[in-house]
Amino acid sequence: MEQEYLKKILQDFKENESTIEQSIDKLRLLPYEDLTFAKVDHHRNIRIGFPEVVFCEGKEEEHILKIFNSLKKFNNNILLTRATESTYKKLKKIEPKVKYNKIGRTITFVKKPIKKYGSVLIVAAGTADSKVAEEAFETANIMGLEVKRLYDVGVAGLHRLLSNVDTIYNSKCIICIAGMDGACVPTTAGLARCPVIAVPTSVGYGANFKGLAPLLTMLNSCAPGVSVVNIDNGFGAAYSAALINRQYGK
Repeated sequence: MEQEYLKKILQDFKENESTIEQSIDKLRLLPYEDLTFAKVDHHRNIRIGFPEVVFCEGKEEEHILKIFNSLKKFNNNILLTRATESTYKKLKKIEPKVKYNKIGRTITFVKKPIKKYGSVLIVAAGTADSKVAEEAFETANIMGLEVKRLYDVGVAGLHRLLSNVDTIYNSKCIICIAGMDGACVPTTAGLARCPVIAVPTSVGYGANFKGLAPLLTMLNSCAPGVSVVNIDNGFGAAYSAALINRQYGK
């Protein structure tokens, strides 16, 4: 059925019954590759502007390798999140260009230089938030953003954050990451004039409730312009930042 659908799209274009743009629009929902254990979405780049991202946690390494090889056939840049060093070493044997961020637990493959079209500032309250911050960094970078990082600037030492007021004020988009009480987010948002994407982390003592406490702080922020993603979701925050930046170019 997909083959017949593709033939019709091409025939309509050949006979000038549709434009290139209209033909691309019709292709946005097709196709995917069925690997039995996974259905790899090869047209996500056309629909959304970035290929399918592989979430590795919980997947068999053999399956991850096959999904990677499938994506590599049609995409220049590939991102794998929550990946282990063991998976990276196995991928490295079949593709030497892959790189591993041990802190962020990401694997990236870049076939062609990434064209930058926007920027984001990543603010992390504490060094313990680095895992989430580095996941956000690698995601934003491979999606075409210039990334600046301000790490260990939590409100326990407010002067560290305040010494970077100009950087915060001049940013187009900010990802703010914090555990404990999450207070770094409303403080940063109160200094910013751009969207702030808040990421609660599971860092903290017992009453942090594995990230629930900062999540509630961020959801109840008195500073406007704050959006909140799920606990420890650096990837989701960076993806949103990329989509926000894309609007600047329109």
